[in-house]
Amino acid sequence: MISYEEFMEVKILFRQGKSIREISKTLHISRNTVRRYLRREEKPNYKMRRVQKPIKLAPFHDYLKNRVKDAHPHWLPATVLFQEIHEQGYDGGMTVLRAYLRTLKPIKEADPVVRFETRPGQQMQVDWIEFGRGKHHLSAFVATMGYSRASFVEFVTNERLETLLSCHEKAFEFFGGVPQEILYDNMKTVVLARDAYAPKQHRFHPGFLDFANHFGFIPKLCRPYRAKTKGKVERFNRFLRYSFYNPLVSRLKPLGLTVDIELGNYEVKRWLRDIANQRVHATTGQVPAVKLQEEKQWLQPLPAHYVGLNRKAPISRLLKTEEFSLQHPLSVYDKLLQEVVV
Repeated sequence: MISYEEFMEVKILFRQGKSIREISKTLHISRNTVRRYLRREEKPNYKMRRVQKPIKLAPFHDYLKNRVKDAHPHWLPATVLFQEIHEQGYDGGMTVLRAYLRTLKPIKEADPVVRFETRPGQQMQVDWIEFGRGKHHLSAFVATMGYSRASFVEFVTNERLETLLSCHEKAFEFFGGVPQEILYDNMKTVVLARDAYAPKQHRFHPGFLDFANHFGFIPKLCRPYRAKTKGKVERFNRFLRYSFYNPLVSRLKPLGLTVDIELGNYEVKRWLRDIANQRVHATTGQVPAVKLQEEKQWLQPLPAHYVGLNRKAPISRLLKTEEFSLQHPLSVYDKLLQEVVV
């Protein structure tokens, strides 16, 4: 049971729009108790309950406040403080002490969101996003231009070096040039060891480094455990999953079909052309495809196809042909998907 004052607080907080969960946390009572008293109209009977106030701790409030203040920015465990006030005569419980200490703990402010904008043609951000594992492994190579926010996507069945390089070439062709630098996380096909030679002097994969030298871009690594550093491509990954992939899967499921590499690439190219790069971007307030036309002027020209170390064929032709096998002809997919949409 709760006191009349708490009963009225429940009613008032509920009228103010607070949820049952919020009222429960504010008043430190169970959600079932909140629900029960929201259903009653009469006030509770005082004879049924008289809340025991934690008066035993009151004489130690000032001492605890000073101890917390002196220890800042460190935090003293409740067990330590309990022992200290117990030696001073406190004979109450640990639960009351913990509840009081929570009121003294400063609320940590969230890190401010800092957006790092780049010049036209300066940076491209790259990432892998996984959609399936094992036998039905399916990943997407995603590249987003830092200035225009234009994006490119290529579905693949593995994340090997040859595949990564081939996807880069296709992205450069899609954007119409090569940026000055490309930002990555800890891809093993990109970097073998961070800070191997000195701070920020990383040991890159020799094959990847040769590829970067051929195209004239500088590979950059985002800060460890700070994926927000490449937040532009990370945000597009979520957009790709929830606005493209999941809707496509739901359209194919009634037909007994799944997304394979060929269908994924066939559909995603249309989605990029008609939707993703044509929408008004939430951050820039502009259309990525339009801004890309401006950014193209600052991109480096495309060099000849990359042959690779000790290879005689361009890297884009090295992918196995069986990786592109179709479940059904694309014309069949087109017809089926149109029927579903209609």
